[in-house]
Amino acid sequence: MDIYLVGGAVRDKLLDLPVRDKDWVVVGSNAKAMKEKGYLQVGKGFPVFLHPESKQEYALARTERKVGAGYLGFEFDTSETVSLEQDLQRRDLTINAMAESLDGEVIDPYNGRRDLQDRVLRHVSPAFAEDPLRVLRVAKFAARFAPLGFRVAQETLVLMADIVSSGELDALVRERVWHEIEQSMASAAPDVFVKVLRDCGALKEILPEVDRLFGVPQPKKHHPEIDTGVHVLLCLQQATKLTEDPVVRYASLVHDVGKGVTDPEKWPSHYAHETLGLALQSDITKRLHVPNEFAQLAALVCEHHTKLHRIRELRPATLLKLIEALDGFRRPERVQKFLLACEADARGRAGLEDREYPQNQYLSNILAELSALDIGALLENAQPRNPQEFVQQSRLALLADILARLNPAKIQAKR
Repeated sequence: MDIYLVGGAVRDKLLDLPVRDKDWVVVGSNAKAMKEKGYLQVGKGFPVFLHPESKQEYALARTERKVGAGYLGFEFDTSETVSLEQDLQRRDLTINAMAESLDGEVIDPYNGRRDLQDRVLRHVSPAFAEDPLRVLRVAKFAARFAPLGFRVAQETLVLMADIVSSGELDALVRERVWHEIEQSMASAAPDVFVKVLRDCGALKEILPEVDRLFGVPQPKKHHPEIDTGVHVLLCLQQATKLTEDPVVRYASLVHDVGKGVTDPEKWPSHYAHETLGLALQSDITKRLHVPNEFAQLAALVCEHHTKLHRIRELRPATLLKLIEALDGFRRPERVQKFLLACEADARGRAGLEDREYPQNQYLSNILAELSALDIGALLENAQPRNPQEFVQQSRLALLADILARLNPAKIQAKR
């Protein structure tokens, strides 16, 4: 049997990028022979084996035939007669359809090396259209490799649009869709992921709440970019600069979805978009099975981001309610994520990307002082009938003193 390194490992080696995972394809063998050599078979769809020592994945060379809807609707041929070229032909992109022999020779039957040099993401064959998950995967690759100058080939975008038009995206397992979104939020350019999905029409199917924002106007005074969809992309760019945390980036992506359902007759004003967005975010969470950590922060940013923008205007009671809503005394780390998402929102505006945002430090300082209050000692000394109310009143009194002392510079960010 012949063994080849395939896929992303070969691609990343040629791009001089770190190789994280190595996948191998085995030509001219079968399951029985693999097991006899000590490989452990795993997986259900087709035979994949773990190396007895390295535990890396070795798959038998295979071809596939579309027999049903979705990315699981395939039959596989893993016989010993399947060639390396046949196996590579079933892969998604030419840059992922290269192999390397054990002596270092690169096998490139579909011109992946040329597309690497030209920085093009191009499908290998028309069979690309048989797997709807590839629409999201191509968008994810575009986001990952955007800093290197990669773009999606026009003919591949057309094929992706055909997949969307066919309705095949409806057959995707929702958890798998979320997996691609989450990975893209952790990529080098998550805004590119959104752009590519929108270019092929997939954003309307995957995240209609976000797609609806494009073309919705905002007040030019506070949003020189005007278009709410463009604002969301700018927010994602700023969130990417501020943090690698995909939870914060996702919150930035969906923080303004409520602006898509405000009264058009009152545009560019978006009164109550914060609360309107909560129901839409809930729809996204249920539809895609968004994990709690992502959904909870997104909801907090949606509902409260404008409060932080105008935090110096808040009364002590309102400010304390904000901190309590963020669960700031028990989860200060979540407050920091909230602050980053709000900062990304404030800077995600054309020409205002480098603006100062003192609100973050302002709230952080207040929370630090309030958190230093010795609640245990206060309760022991006072022994109040209603401890919860007593604690809140104690914090409120301290907060009033803190705000009386503070005299921060005028906050520039507006609602």
